[in-house]
Amino acid sequence: MKLVLGVDAINPPLTGIGRYTWELAKHYSIGDYGFENVRYFSSGKWIADPLSLLKKDLNRRAGSRITKFLRPPAGVRKWRLQRAMRDSLFHSPNYFLPESATEGVVTIHDLSVFKYPETHPAERLHHFERSFASTLSRSSHLITDSEAIRDEVSSFFGWAKEKITAVHLGVLPEFRPYEATTLVEPLGRIGLSPGGYTLCVSTLEPRKQIDRLLDAYSQLAVEIRKAYPLVLAGSKGWLNDSLQEKIGRGEVDGWLRYLGFVPEASLPSLYAGARAFFLPSLYEGFGLPVLEALASGVPTLTSNSSSLPEVAGGAAWLVEPDDHVALREGIEKVISDDVWRAAAIKRGLDVASEMTWERCARRTAAVYKALN
Repeated sequence: MKLVLGVDAINPPLTGIGRYTWELAKHYSIGDYGFENVRYFSSGKWIADPLSLLKKDLNRRAGSRITKFLRPPAGVRKWRLQRAMRDSLFHSPNYFLPESATEGVVTIHDLSVFKYPETHPAERLHHFERSFASTLSRSSHLITDSEAIRDEVSSFFGWAKEKITAVHLGVLPEFRPYEATTLVEPLGRIGLSPGGYTLCVSTLEPRKQIDRLLDAYSQLAVEIRKAYPLVLAGSKGWLNDSLQEKIGRGEVDGWLRYLGFVPEASLPSLYAGARAFFLPSLYEGFGLPVLEALASGVPTLTSNSSSLPEVAGGAAWLVEPDDHVALREGIEKVISDDVWRAAAIKRGLDVASEMTWERCARRTAAVYKALN
């Protein structure tokens, strides 16, 4: 079969959807997945090599040459595009089919834009209002990141579950336990020491409930906060002015470090050196940071809502996302209960070992072939 993979989400730095798209593109370009051929499409043009999308400087230097190669005259371009779409299966890993695709497979990562519209910027809401109904009308099959979201999509849009497949995401092999001695130098560069902090990795947006995490953490015993300050890593996101104020107060009080965006290459060390990991999010389509923490051998707390229990697989301490007392007590347990921690680390490594990007790519390819 011939495949066209939409790669518009591949932009540095990679988001969760960008990572998912890149891993599919990478695996399909180097592995044997039974395709007659694979082509890549982004923003109305063909992409010869998806890796070029991660190299902005290279793209700028070679821009005129690449454009000339990928953008033939308009009439020829339209004919080629329509023919390629007609002869191939199109998969969009990022919610929307391009207008040139009369049908295809679409990955829906979550329904937060419909369930929690107040947590999204206006331009994203408008994009869904304009284009998502058209995408659904042309989709022959849907993919979700979890069974929880598969159930939601089926119920919300009235789709038969037979036309929706859940395919778990994967975790990079770099996310694993490391000897403390190997972490001293990379963590020392940012003023941290192995085992001397706890961690949350999240974009600062409302449904992640970072404000509730900070409220609970601020009420821990002083000796716990002093021994294990909370490190918060992630881009600033949106709709978070009051959260920024709380972050500032926590930093002044000395129990919080906000690192902002952390380069992907630095994340494995940051995870592996943490005493514990927390993600009390209200809603996640998958919750990739939870999987990364489990793979790193870090005891984890997360919410008992949406896909998070499914991803955690019995390895994390689960709490009601809006229960302040349960969150505070859960944080203390995950930090301090050595018996629970030892069992959670072992279980977490077992869960993470089953979720690889190679497995994700193969299960996704199996969806394509079932439709062919």
